Amino acid sequence: MKTKIFRVKGNFMMGEKLQPFTKELKAIKKEEIHEKIYSEFGSKHGISRNKVYIESIEEISPDEVEDPILKNILEA
Repeated sequence: MKTKIFRVKGNFMMGEKLQPFTKELKAIKKEEIHEKIYSEFGSKHGISRNKVYIESIEEISPDEVEDPILKNILEA
């Protein structure tokens, strides 16, 4: 199966404020993205799932990738 690239936009609660985020992730299908986002925010920031609000998930082409780490992986 071929992996796709998705751009995720949303907000998360950091203290009393909502902080916006945009992430680009690789996954086989769109449904995997939710779990990856919740897992990443939980492990890196200690934020519970109910404090992460995903607004949009869109599939993007490799040419549209802005994340330098993901861009480097795709070029390899």
